[in-house]
Amino acid sequence: MDNRALTRAFKLAAQLMELHDENPFKIRAIEGTANALDALSFPVSEVERSGLPDRTGLSKTAAAKVAELLDTGTFSDLQRLLDATPPGVVEMLGIKGIGPKKIRALWHELGIESIEQLRDAAENDQVSKLKGFGKKTQESILEALEFAGQSKGKLLYPQAEQLAADLAHHLRDALKTDKVAVAGEIRRRLETVEVVVLVAATDQPLKAHELLNSLDGLTADPRRSGPFAWRGTATQSGVWVEVLLTTVENFVTELFLNSAAENHLTEGLPGPESFGPPATLRQWARREKFQQEEALYEKAGLQFIVPELREGLGEIALAAEKRLPRLLEDGDLGGSLHNHSTYSDGNHTLREMATWLRDHGYEYLGICDHSQAAHYANGLSAERVRQQHQEIDKLNAELAPFRIFKGIESDILGDGSLDYAPDVLASFDFIVASVHSNLKMDERKATERLLRAIENPYTTMLGHPTGRLLLRRQGYPIDYKAVIDACAQHQVIIEINANPWRLDLDWRWVRYALDQGVMLSINPDAHHTDGYADMRYGVLMGRKGFLTKEMTFNTKSVDEAAAYFEARKSNIKPPLEFKKSLFE
Repeated sequence: MDNRALTRAFKLAAQLMELHDENPFKIRAIEGTANALDALSFPVSEVERSGLPDRTGLSKTAAAKVAELLDTGTFSDLQRLLDATPPGVVEMLGIKGIGPKKIRALWHELGIESIEQLRDAAENDQVSKLKGFGKKTQESILEALEFAGQSKGKLLYPQAEQLAADLAHHLRDALKTDKVAVAGEIRRRLETVEVVVLVAATDQPLKAHELLNSLDGLTADPRRSGPFAWRGTATQSGVWVEVLLTTVENFVTELFLNSAAENHLTEGLPGPESFGPPATLRQWARREKFQQEEALYEKAGLQFIVPELREGLGEIALAAEKRLPRLLEDGDLGGSLHNHSTYSDGNHTLREMATWLRDHGYEYLGICDHSQAAHYANGLSAERVRQQHQEIDKLNAELAPFRIFKGIESDILGDGSLDYAPDVLASFDFIVASVHSNLKMDERKATERLLRAIENPYTTMLGHPTGRLLLRRQGYPIDYKAVIDACAQHQVIIEINANPWRLDLDWRWVRYALDQGVMLSINPDAHHTDGYADMRYGVLMGRKGFLTKEMTFNTKSVDEAAAYFEARKSNIKPPLEFKKSLFE
């Protein structure tokens, strides 16, 4: 059990305690344990149980609960609460926008014990009549339930990738072969996954079925399976799982055919003259047996197309002309921008966030703690901005040539303005402008709000443009072309927020941004040193949109980034309407 799983368990316990109206001091203690675990930079599971208090800083009581959780998968307080709560009520705690207190009222006053009952009650206008709810809350619940229904049976990319990797490991061991590969939506690097697909070469298909039927967490669907295909679901998430069994000779063909969108496989293309009329890639794959996918594309007269581009969105025409670019790679990144520290809602100090990057070969950190409007995230007042900048100056003198750039994630207010006066904004090296409040906007209002922020001369970068949380919350609708065109006009960088819950800017708009000359930045939005690993997911999404090293801002060296920020600031003429100084 990793630190994140431990943290989730204690957060669930705190929610359940609030649901059951238990002692608020005990609730805060459990929440404190969750926060302490989340802040640790080493795996708690590897610590000797007797040494947990010293290594983690937890009290002996809290450490004992952690030890129990590690050893048994639960702890007494959590299990007591789970035993006292209907499973459907526990599931309701995951609904975005309603907390434990409201769920308690729904449970005790309306007798609602499942999501289905909650939907019925809301549709019959029963929820709005409860004290503290009303029509707007009822509408929000219905919207959240509709979105949750659309998200059911889907996984975020990292979750699906881990599930597929575990299954592939089991299959390789059982079948004694290395010809087992992850295919489908995971290999194409889609941000959410509905079907987990693996292809395995074996002359023992029955053995593969026996293995898959024996694994905990999988539920077979015999009606949709066959001798050469095991199909079923991952029990916990409900995501569909397919394991396709083939021969060694056909392995590459089956892997290819199950690693591309239908449009990629069926688009017509010219083949060598000896083969007569144009063919599709599916037809090419069926004409002969290939030992490598590269050979298949070469035979079809195409430049090799990596799986993440196989969407049928113009990549074949580029490959036919040998014009596919070299795509961005993890190793191209020179630094990490848009990160948080303990100054706002991060788990690690400035020094810890900086030294982790330095020790892992990066040249710079862009710190972007939350701004003053973000009270919920301990946003920085003007005075605290000054204090942070003083600490950054000291750290930069100590850590050079590594550099910390002075950034801020400035809230875009309802009217599109940023939440500091020009004097404060001018004190930063760069500014990421993001929307965090008043998310219920129509397309016109959301677009106008973003356009005004983009026009602000202090905005260096636009953060998570739609505010979406994948499988949790829809983003607010925006006119993508208008927003991207405005970024091009005002030379504003757009981030691909690499947090797996966001992955925003959506990869489907990356190519349009590149065509308009807009640079992108792979930003992890890290609140913990573990969060830096999320840059990988941003790179994958960028690659799907044809992102190159040259068009990725944080591939710049520290000197290049510094020069860019300085040049941009030197050209700023503060708007006349912004005169008041928050430093006064």
